[in-house]
Amino acid sequence: MPAALWMLIAAAAASISLALGVRQTFGLFLLPLAQEAALPPTVLGLAVALHNLVWGLAQPVTGALADRHGAGRVIAGGALFYLAGLALPALLPVPWAVLLGVGLFTGIGVSCCGTGAALAAIGRAAPPERRGELIGLASAGGSLGQAALVPLAQNLIGWVGATASLGVLGLTMLAILPIARSIEWRPPPARPGVTATGLAGLPALAREALANRGYALLTLGFFACGFQLAFLTMHLPSHLQLCGMPAGLGATALMTVGLFNIPGSWLCGRVSNVMRPELALGWIYLVRSVAIAVFAYTAPTPLGTVVFAAVMGFVWLGSIPLTNAAIARRFGVTDLGALYGVCFFSHQVGGFLGAAAGALLLEFAGNYDAFWPVMILVGAVAVAANWVIRPPARALA
Repeated sequence: MPAALWMLIAAAAASISLALGVRQTFGLFLLPLAQEAALPPTVLGLAVALHNLVWGLAQPVTGALADRHGAGRVIAGGALFYLAGLALPALLPVPWAVLLGVGLFTGIGVSCCGTGAALAAIGRAAPPERRGELIGLASAGGSLGQAALVPLAQNLIGWVGATASLGVLGLTMLAILPIARSIEWRPPPARPGVTATGLAGLPALAREALANRGYALLTLGFFACGFQLAFLTMHLPSHLQLCGMPAGLGATALMTVGLFNIPGSWLCGRVSNVMRPELALGWIYLVRSVAIAVFAYTAPTPLGTVVFAAVMGFVWLGSIPLTNAAIARRFGVTDLGALYGVCFFSHQVGGFLGAAAGALLLEFAGNYDAFWPVMILVGAVAVAANWVIRPPARALA
């Protein structure tokens, strides 16, 4: 493969690593912010829920802009939004600043710097026969941020406090600015007669895609992905503390997720070379749901928690390269960023509901017991939705 493609993969992985790694730390701040700044846990819980919803709403827009104008510019702008979103509650730890910063600004920031624009750029540059594998490789590299930033945030909270730690994490977003120059700083050259739809044509593109039964079912299944993972990211550390587990076990679990997602994402992307992506996605949702059921209905132990985190980590971001591969097989890669963004909106609606419902349940019931059956049921629906999808009549390059 050309060196330029390897550089693109490395840059995309670095941007994803920082953007997703920081948001994976939000759950660590739930109880420390309550103790340090007297912020009720529901404030940060609802802010993270809003973050997920804003991310989903913004992803089709930022994806369409990246398709038409180049991913690098979108990613650079997102880094500044992300910085502002973390700096605001660090400087002013009051409810409205947390909701505006974490909820709105970081939601826009991660939609620009996260998986959408960067992985679509790889999808356009990669040879068709290796597209899923290389997207999975970039996703795997992106997991390094979670593995590194979760323990860093845990230690920072202990050293300098929760609000100062948010400011330090915000400053790490500045590292994305030079990275962005390696990711399609200019729009990719179009093939004769083929141009990206762009922002103006996004509503029509979304309607046309959702009229495709396979794409609609793929989008439905992606809802479960966001629902399950947002709840675990936000509430697993608190759940473990409520169960009497050591305070640092939540950070260890999230770090384990990141470590095991490195080989898992690459392998899931590679699977798309030998198996229909929709079938592989169904298996991913099945593994997740079984793991959640076993974890929820057995007595929690440190070893069991780490094993659960390892299993979940192996399939944590595996749905992303497979979903991109499934969309590219149906519609090609010209509008891949926008079409992934439309599908991803469903993912983030699920993330909003998972994070918000968990926060409200903690506030009013004091535990998460009623949530686990819902997690399992939603996962079962995703399995069925993906396994009934028929292959496209003609797979596109």
